[in-house]
Amino acid sequence: MTQPDTTGTTIRRSSHFVPGANERLLTKSLATAADSLVLDLEDAVTPHNKDSARATVAGWLADVDFGAKERVVRINPLDSPWCAADVEATMVAPPDAYLVPKVNNAAEVAHLDGMIARWELEHGHRPGGVALLVLGTETPQGLLNIGELARHDRVDALTWGAEDLSAAMGSKANRDSSGAYLPVFEYARVMCLVGATAWGKQPLDTVYVDFRDGEGLATECATSAAMGYTGKITIHPDQIDIVNTAFTPSADEFADAKELLEAFVEAEAAGLMAFAHKGQMVDVPHLTRARKIVQTAELLERRA
Repeated sequence: MTQPDTTGTTIRRSSHFVPGANERLLTKSLATAADSLVLDLEDAVTPHNKDSARATVAGWLADVDFGAKERVVRINPLDSPWCAADVEATMVAPPDAYLVPKVNNAAEVAHLDGMIARWELEHGHRPGGVALLVLGTETPQGLLNIGELARHDRVDALTWGAEDLSAAMGSKANRDSSGAYLPVFEYARVMCLVGATAWGKQPLDTVYVDFRDGEGLATECATSAAMGYTGKITIHPDQIDIVNTAFTPSADEFADAKELLEAFVEAEAAGLMAFAHKGQMVDVPHLTRARKIVQTAELLERRA
């Protein structure tokens, strides 16, 4: 089966969590440089506050000016008593996307798609206009099935989580004494990247929980970007600029990529798709990387 060549137009370097009933933190978050705000109805809300938080978030979607920021709602898990109500209430004035936790398999993604499609039709919204960001490794089943979770057309990004997975498996920790992920969690990180890019969707790296460790976050972001991730979840405002910097092409990267694209135009005119450039052989994979760098930089420039 041919893999989709999805370039995408959503810039999602930093996806920042906002507790779903905290007006003060929402106001602060609107003033940050976060690309996405994730309005959290799951872990940030106690069971007895689910109804009131849901109403608050639905009101934010209807009334608050988010500017250029993507509006994402993290709903409760599909098998919880709150998920259907979360979708119903927030589809009146719909978000740009839902972050879907604790997904086990592709059938659950399809089921949620049907729920959303029903309310899109009910309220006259554009079919397929609300995207899904799928949390693919919060359960062992989700990790086992991660290769299919991003296949659905409504899915725009795949991300992962170490905390819930470690709790589900009874792990005492998810990192070793040096701060590196233990093997099973590094596997989850790798497979999220593979599972996303296999279907042309964005790979979105998980949160760095020690929000006071900016140096550690920067190091992890550098590794993440080198692997192929294009964004990361944040939980504290101090993390946002660090994450944005890591996933923004530098001026040198942009200039080099544009130069390489120009070199490919000349080479192709001469009948070549593999040639020497600045002391190394380049071919189609280098062209693909250069196009992505230029596209990201130009999208950010247009949005500024």
